[in-house]
Amino acid sequence: MILLAVLFLCFISSYSASVKGHTTGLSLNNDRLYKLTYSTEVFLDRGKGKQQDSVGYRISSNVDVILLWRNPDGDDDQLIQITMKDVNVENVNEHRGEKSIFKGKNPPKIIRKENLEALQRPVLLHLVHGKVKEFYSYPNEPVAIENLKRGLASLFQMQLSSGTTNEVDISGDCKVTYEAHQDKVTKIKALDSCKIERSGFTTSNQVLGVTSKATSVTTYKIEDSFVIAVFAEETHAFRMNFLQTIAGNIISKQKLELKTTEAGPRLIPGKQVAAIIKAVDSEYRALPIVGQDFQSECKGCSSLAEQWQSTRKHLQPDQLSKAEAVRSFLAFIQRLRTAKREEILQILKAENKEVLPQLVDAVTSAQTSDSLDAILDFLDFKSDSSIILQERFLYACGFASHPDEELLRALISKFKGSFGSNDIRETVMIIIGALVRKLCQNEGCKLKAVVEAKKLILGGLERPEKKEDTMMYLLALKNALLPEGIPLLLKYAEAGEGPVSHLATTTLQRYDVRFITDEVKKTLNRIYHQNRKVHEKTVRTTAATIILNNNPSYMEVKNILLSIGDLPKEMNKYMLAVVQDILRFEMPASKMVRRVLKEMVAHNYDRFSKSGSSSAYTGYIERAPHSASTYSLDILYSGSGILRRSNLNIFQYIGKAHLHSSQVVIEAQGLEALIAATPDEGEENLDSYAGMSAILFDVQLRPVTFFNGYSDLMSKMLSASGDPVSVVKGLILLIDHSQELQLQSGLKANMDVQGGLAIDISGAMEFSLWYRESKTRVKNRVALAIIGSITVDSSFVKAGLEISAETEAGLEFISTVQFSQYPFLVCLQMDKDGVPFRQFETKYERLSTGKGYVSRRRKESLIEGSEFPLHQENSDMCKVVFAPEPESSSGGWF
Repeated sequence: MILLAVLFLCFISSYSASVKGHTTGLSLNNDRLYKLTYSTEVFLDRGKGKQQDSVGYRISSNVDVILLWRNPDGDDDQLIQITMKDVNVENVNEHRGEKSIFKGKNPPKIIRKENLEALQRPVLLHLVHGKVKEFYSYPNEPVAIENLKRGLASLFQMQLSSGTTNEVDISGDCKVTYEAHQDKVTKIKALDSCKIERSGFTTSNQVLGVTSKATSVTTYKIEDSFVIAVFAEETHAFRMNFLQTIAGNIISKQKLELKTTEAGPRLIPGKQVAAIIKAVDSEYRALPIVGQDFQSECKGCSSLAEQWQSTRKHLQPDQLSKAEAVRSFLAFIQRLRTAKREEILQILKAENKEVLPQLVDAVTSAQTSDSLDAILDFLDFKSDSSIILQERFLYACGFASHPDEELLRALISKFKGSFGSNDIRETVMIIIGALVRKLCQNEGCKLKAVVEAKKLILGGLERPEKKEDTMMYLLALKNALLPEGIPLLLKYAEAGEGPVSHLATTTLQRYDVRFITDEVKKTLNRIYHQNRKVHEKTVRTTAATIILNNNPSYMEVKNILLSIGDLPKEMNKYMLAVVQDILRFEMPASKMVRRVLKEMVAHNYDRFSKSGSSSAYTGYIERAPHSASTYSLDILYSGSGILRRSNLNIFQYIGKAHLHSSQVVIEAQGLEALIAATPDEGEENLDSYAGMSAILFDVQLRPVTFFNGYSDLMSKMLSASGDPVSVVKGLILLIDHSQELQLQSGLKANMDVQGGLAIDISGAMEFSLWYRESKTRVKNRVALAIIGSITVDSSFVKAGLEISAETEAGLEFISTVQFSQYPFLVCLQMDKDGVPFRQFETKYERLSTGKGYVSRRRKESLIEGSEFPLHQENSDMCKVVFAPEPESSSGGWF
C-alpha cells in the first residue's frame, strides 16, 4: 500500500518544516491534491428492507480536496478547498431498467446546466481542532445545491478521541458521541437533539399520533493510522400508532473514499484566514453550515379556485358517506395551506349553500393565519341566518390538530361581541374550553390568551352574570379540565340543582385519576349516600362510578355495596350491574371489590338478586397486542320504566394513552305524569325534558334538546315524525402530522400523515302512550381516510412513497322499552355493519423536467359486521315481541 494514499492524516510523526505538533481532528498533508469518489443515495420503503421494492436515487461525483492554508501557530487551524466534479445522477433500484427516469439523459439535462455549474464550484472549509469554524461558498447559489455541498463538507468534521460533545453541521446543532477504535472512529449523532429551524406539527393525542425514530451513524475507516474512507447512514422511520400499516422509512447513505493523491498547489502563506480567502476569490462569503430550507417550484400546479372546482363534486351532501369525499377534503386542506386570504375568501363568497358547510370545514381545518382571517371575515356572528356555518366553523376549531394562540384569541374576541344566536354564543365558550386544554397539553398554559380564557371560564362559574350561563361554563370546563376548577365543580355537584349537579359530576368524571383526591371522593360519597341533601339518581350513580373508577378504598367499596337494596328499584339494579361489570371486565377496582365481597354482609343473595332492567356493560370492539378498542353501555330507568339515561361510550387505547372516541348520552326526566306513575325520590318536581349530549374525540359538544317542558313535549309528540336529530355532522381533520427533515446528505425530506373522516351522529327518542312504549336510537356513520407520505427532494429530482387506507363504517344502537307491566321488557340492540377496508401504495420518482415513474398497488378486504353483547342477561325475546332488526344486530330482552 502507498502510504501517501490517504484521505485525512490522523497522526504523523513529522511534517514539512512549516508544520509543528499534532492534530486532534482530520488533517491534510501540505502540497498534495487528494482525489476521492463520493456518492449519496436515498431509499424510500415501507420498512421491509427489500431494495427492489424501494424508490430513490443516487448522486455521485469525483471530489478534489486540497489544503490551502495552515495556521503557522497551530496545526489544528486549517483551510481546505473541496470541489465536486463529474457529477452523475442514477437509480438506486437496479431493477428499474427501461423504466428508469434517468435513461438517455445526461447530468446537465437532469440537474440543469446552471445548477450543475453551481454544484461544481468549490467551497472552502475552515477547520479548527477538526471542527467546522466557517463554511464559505459563493452568494446567490440555489439553496438546494448549496445544501448538497454542505452535506459533503460536514463529513470532514470529526475528532480522534472518544467522548460526547455538541457539533454544528448541516443537521443543526447536535449532540454527538465519538467511539474511537484502532481501525475506525464511529460518530453517533442524536438527531432528536438537533436544533434547526424547520416547520412541522403533530397531533397531541398519542392514539391519533405518529411515532417516529431517527438514527445517524458515521464511520471513519482507519488503516495504518490514516483515514481512508467515510461511511454515513441516516434513517428516519415513522408509523401511525393505531394503524401500523401506515408506515415508511427513509434511508440515506453517504460514501467518501480516497482513490489517489498527487502533487498539489503550495500552501498560501499568511496568519489571517480572512486574507487567505480574499486572495483565493473575493466573491466567497461565510455562510451557515446548517442546512437551509427551500421550496421546489410547482410547475403546472392549479390555482386554488381550479382545485376547488375539481374537489367540490366529491363534497356534495350525498357524497359524504364515501371515503373519496374525505380524500378530497384532505387534499384540498393541503392546497389551502399555501393559499392567501383573498383567494380563500373569494371561493367562500362564490359557493352555494349545499357545499358551503364542507368548504367551511376545510378552510378552518387548514389552520393558517390566512385561512383564519378569511373565515372570520366571511362569517357574521351577529346574524342568525348562517348558524349552520358558524357551528361547523366552531366545531372544526374544537377538533383542531395543532391550534395556536391566535385562534383562541379570535374566539375570545368573538365571545365578547354580540351574537344572533345564543346557541352559537354557548358553543363559542364550549370550544374555548377545548382549545385551552389542547394548548395546555402543548405547554401553552402560560400564554396570555390561555390565561384570559381560564379567567373567563372560572370567573363565569364563580360569578355567573345569568343563571342559565352556568351550564355553558360547566361545559367549557368539561373540555378544559382545569385542575383549579375542581373546587367549583364540587360545589355545584353537591349544592346545585338537578341538571347543574349532574353536569358538574359528569365533568369530574373526565378528570384523570391523579386529580380525584380523597377530598374529592369525600364530597362524592356525600352525594351518593345523600348525607346533606337528596339528589337525582343520575347524579348519585355518576358519583358512585367516579369513586369506583379512581382507586376506591375498602370502606368506600363496602359502603356502596351495602347501599344496594336500600336504593330505588332501578337504581338498585343499575349499581349491581356496575359492580358486576367491574368484576367481569377486570377493571382496576375489581381486586378491591373482590376483597369486600368476601364479607357475607356485603355479598349475599338478597343483595345480588335485585330485579330491574337498568344495566351496565363493557366489552371489546377490537383487541390487539399493542392496542384495544372498547365500548360501554349503561342504561338507567326510572321506577316507572321510562328511560332516565342511556350512555354509550367508545374508547381507543394505545399502550398507556387513550382517546375518548365518542360518547352519546340520551337523557329524559319528568315524564312520569304521562303514564300516571309516581316519580322516584328526589325527582318529584322535575320539568319534562329529553335531550342528547355528545363527546367526540375528547371534545364535548353543545347538547341538543328534543323537548323542554310539558307543552313542548305535547306539541312534538303530536307532530313527531321519528326523524333523527343530528348531533354533529361534518368533515373532521382527525390526524395531522408533518415533519420537514434536513438529511445530512443535503437532501430535503418530508414526512406527512393526514387522516380525516366524514361523520354523522344522530339520535332520536320516540314515545308512545298508546303502545306504552319508548324507543331511543343512536346512529353513527363515518367514512375514514388516512394518507401517509414520505418524499425526498433535491430540487431537480424527487422520490416519494404514499401509503393510504380508507373505509366506510356504521354503528347503530337501539333500545326499546315496554312499560305496560313490571318488570318491564327492555330490548337492547347494537350492531356494526360489514366494513370494506382498502389499502393503497403509490411509489414514484420524478424529474423537475416532468418525466416520472409511478407504481401503484391496491388491496381490499371486507371486515364482517359484528354483534356486541349489551347485558349479562340477554335472551332471544327481542325476536318474539318486535319485528326483527337488521340481520347483523344483536339484542335481547331481559
